[in-house]
Amino acid sequence: MDFCFSDQHVAVRDTVRRLCQSEHQRLVADAEENEVLPRDVFARWGELGLLGVRYPESDGGSGLDKISDCIVREELSYMSQGFASSWSAHSHLGIWPIWKAGTDAQRDRFFRPAVEGQKIAGFALSEPDGGSNIRALKTRAERVAGGWKLNGSKLYITNAPIADFLLIAARTAPELTTGAISLFIVELPSAGMQIHKLRKEGIRASETGLIHIEDVFVPDDCLLGERLGTYPVILESLSENRVGVAANSLGMARAAFDAATTYAQDRLVAGRRIGDYQAISHKLAEMSAQIEAARWLVYYGAWRVDQDTLDAATAARVKLVASETALAVSEQAIRIHGGAGIMREYSVGRIHRDALVYVIGEGTSEVQKNIIARDLGFKP
Repeated sequence: MDFCFSDQHVAVRDTVRRLCQSEHQRLVADAEENEVLPRDVFARWGELGLLGVRYPESDGGSGLDKISDCIVREELSYMSQGFASSWSAHSHLGIWPIWKAGTDAQRDRFFRPAVEGQKIAGFALSEPDGGSNIRALKTRAERVAGGWKLNGSKLYITNAPIADFLLIAARTAPELTTGAISLFIVELPSAGMQIHKLRKEGIRASETGLIHIEDVFVPDDCLLGERLGTYPVILESLSENRVGVAANSLGMARAAFDAATTYAQDRLVAGRRIGDYQAISHKLAEMSAQIEAARWLVYYGAWRVDQDTLDAATAARVKLVASETALAVSEQAIRIHGGAGIMREYSVGRIHRDALVYVIGEGTSEVQKNIIARDLGFKP
């Protein structure tokens, strides 16, 4: 067993760290305050090969692996979850299904420009009434001459306000079966589609939208893979992305822990560093252990992706542990800061708000527990 990053992995990590420190960090405060992500970061990510890090070179990617993908996520998240979330929605959910199941023409038209950062992608699955029940989605696609007509709505769609195209999941038949749900590639702007930008408490720099879809025409060549029934592609994409967002959570936990450690070293009470008081040092010790456990689980999950052996239950375990770790560690970081923890000049409040998103998004912690319980032979 090898528990070390390769030289290539270290190079990826160092590249992203330098990028964050030298270029991105100065953009974070304004992006958070104004809730606007600078579009040109996508072009910069594309220039550095970071958007296609886990895709083959033959398809326009960087030819690396899922471990590298998770390294990028962790380092971006350490700086800003707003930036990392937009990167994730674009580089995985928005284009992975096209790479996996799209036609050659669809890869050339959408995937390659997205990997280069020339087009911004998003993935529209969640609906106002659907919650975590994907099979119950109500957006429907009806056959018309030359293509399909879409009607419905989507909610909490990352990158929707800035996207050049969206993958939209829609029902092509009334039955609650896997064959009745397909993915459509919709270029934006599109007649009949209205996107309303949402204001959020967490991950503010990442732009999120509510989408109203009324008689939106999608030509036949924009049905993903030009075939019906791509629900299994959605499930596979979500499972892999749960490992990915676990890496996002790991980056947030690290950032909160480092901020708390620095504060515990600098803050004096009665002439002593607060970190020298057992109540604080024990908090930091527990946080450190939680992060270390989450780190190895995250990169084990990434390794399973690279071995093509990832299953839904493993992905659920990875996501559950990492997201709950980020939430718990960021809360303790606020407690260690005391009153300063709720001041905006400190990062721990922002990190905690952001961490809350990942015990809900990409499948709630309760959904992850249901998946794990079923793997254990129970029927929750």
